[in-house]
Amino acid sequence: MKKIIALSLLLLAFFVNAQQQELKTIDSIINSKIEEKHPGIAVGIIKDGNIVYEKYLGLANLQHQVKFDEKTRSNIASTAKQFTALMILDLSLNNKLNLDDDIRKYLPKLYENVTDKIKVRHLLNHTSGIRDYVELLDLEGDVWWRRFGYDNDDVLELLENQEDLGFKPGSKYGYSNSNYNVLTKIIEKITDKTFNDYSKTFFENLGMNETSFVERYMKVIPNRANPYSDWGRGEWWEVPTVTKTNGEGFLYTTLKDQLTYEIAVQNAKRDKNRLLIESQKPIPNSEIKTYGFGLELENRLGRPAVHHSGGTYGFHSQTYRFPEENLTVFIMSNNGNISSNLIAKQIAEILLPKSNKKIEYNKQFYKKNNADNVTILGKYIYPNEDKIVEIIDTEGNIFWKERNFTVGMVSEDKNVFSFTNNPKLKVVFYEDNMTEYYTTGKTMIYKRIIESPSSLADLESLVGTYINKELDINFDLKLTKENNLQLKLSTDKGFNDVTVYNKQYLQANNFFLKVKKDLFNRVTEIILTYGRAKNISFIKKTNLKFQPKIATENGSINVTTISSRNGKTSDILLTKNYPNGNEIWSQQFGGSSYDKASSILKTKDDGYLIIGSTSSFGNGNYDIYVIKVNREGKEQWSNSYGDFYNEYGFSAELTSSGYLIKGTKQNCSSNSDVLNRTCTTNAWFINIDNEGNEIASKVLEEIKKDYN
Repeated sequence: MKKIIALSLLLLAFFVNAQQQELKTIDSIINSKIEEKHPGIAVGIIKDGNIVYEKYLGLANLQHQVKFDEKTRSNIASTAKQFTALMILDLSLNNKLNLDDDIRKYLPKLYENVTDKIKVRHLLNHTSGIRDYVELLDLEGDVWWRRFGYDNDDVLELLENQEDLGFKPGSKYGYSNSNYNVLTKIIEKITDKTFNDYSKTFFENLGMNETSFVERYMKVIPNRANPYSDWGRGEWWEVPTVTKTNGEGFLYTTLKDQLTYEIAVQNAKRDKNRLLIESQKPIPNSEIKTYGFGLELENRLGRPAVHHSGGTYGFHSQTYRFPEENLTVFIMSNNGNISSNLIAKQIAEILLPKSNKKIEYNKQFYKKNNADNVTILGKYIYPNEDKIVEIIDTEGNIFWKERNFTVGMVSEDKNVFSFTNNPKLKVVFYEDNMTEYYTTGKTMIYKRIIESPSSLADLESLVGTYINKELDINFDLKLTKENNLQLKLSTDKGFNDVTVYNKQYLQANNFFLKVKKDLFNRVTEIILTYGRAKNISFIKKTNLKFQPKIATENGSINVTTISSRNGKTSDILLTKNYPNGNEIWSQQFGGSSYDKASSILKTKDDGYLIIGSTSSFGNGNYDIYVIKVNREGKEQWSNSYGDFYNEYGFSAELTSSGYLIKGTKQNCSSNSDVLNRTCTTNAWFINIDNEGNEIASKVLEEIKKDYN
């Protein structure tokens, strides 16, 4: 018996000594990151429901040399989202709301034109499609952190002016701070209390008496840390807090309060605390399982984890919970030059037992892709369609490039690559996409872009002014003398170069642009994504015209409408021009009345097809008018298409049997009663053969815009 007791004591001493060594290592890591006279840090570790490590280092206030200690209240930024979500979950468990409620039940002025349900749970896990107010304010030209007194009411007013969402609710994940600002307003509606008053009582019930959201930007918060960073300047700078939004962040708390909460979370099952137990799980009925009640639920360090980070100004924080090991690491700091996330990972790696779990990629990874001649180099669109990834070859080496980030790739097998900075992350190239395979089993599919070179005519069709009435901003696209496309937002001082990937996708600085065209191939809209503000519609207001010019090897071919001197007739003028615009030759077409040109198309025999309208020929007031000419502009044939009312021709496309003519067709309820009749105009597509004979035609949707 004595031997057994002695052995037990020896083992206990061994484990205690091992733990002490681990804590000394953690101490040395933190000491290497922070100097005593620098902005500070607070680190806490909970194991099996007990605090095993608590450390404070550095200063809460540099001006007055105040130490960062157990009384210091620091802003944990987005790590606060879990508490806003916890309040919503509590209301749900007490039958005060349903997570499947449409948010318009509580806030009816939001997105009145959106017919899809925007559910409360969509806000909780960022699947609502609501754009982030931070990026929206940035687009307006005055960043959020400069707006004195900006609060949740202001955020709500901004969102009430938004007519559409960034994506269909529930269809994808898109992190947006706005979701949590909206949640605070729902809490106020249900509880009939201000969010600050309600949350203060809520924190007191959790035993977190030194924790509160910002209430007024000038109100004193006792023992508050100030945020610092050098932002690359080599000297400490402080950004004053002048806004007062909350719910999405701006929660001032102490390490003591946070550790109190972490202990309660670890002991939730023992204490049968349903609220805290459910808060660590995915949201019921949710389309995604990787983000729950203000918490990320993806594995970390090869094991299940519940975690979240936060960062604003120089403030930042990180929570890592490893439920299977009953281990939690929490860090908060006012030092913008370090990373809570990286330090927390280092600490967790020391404390966690070595995992023998084999890496398991998605099963698709193990299905060998032995297809020959798979294209690797090229451009790929990111799954959320807000950026382009390029795979490039530089002096025989393959690189992954996105915006200003470039990383090397290493070939491991046929069509299989890894990254030089992360060998465990794999990329497999297929015929129409490339897929990233993560060690967690997660995959990300990037669709290959079919590249089609943009002609001068394509670039010219983009030129114009684009307006978004929701934010009261616009941008201009222009061509330089060198025919490079440039963009200027109305809130910017100058133009920026635009990268043209193909006829559909463009990139300008941090703006990802998708080009939208109408039935007649005219650019009518550009969808702009800026970070977390996705798919903002900008309608084209100038240069909304059809394509009247085709570039040639030594100049261009132009078609236009010219009026007679007395203005009572008009003809179609076709010109060939030198690069400087001077005319080489011209041809004129038309009859005794009004004939108008809209666009021109190059044909397979190196001739041209002119598309327009005529009142000189045909059956009605105006008919679609098509003229086929050879490369010298000599007419080979012409034809009109239409009935009694007005038909206008706008554009054409080549087909296997001839051409598809695109225009509009008018229909009226009466031929004679002009004052009382009603008329509709529909898109009208006509298939003709190479000689201009009509093969078939189809009346499509009603046209509500002015296409003249």
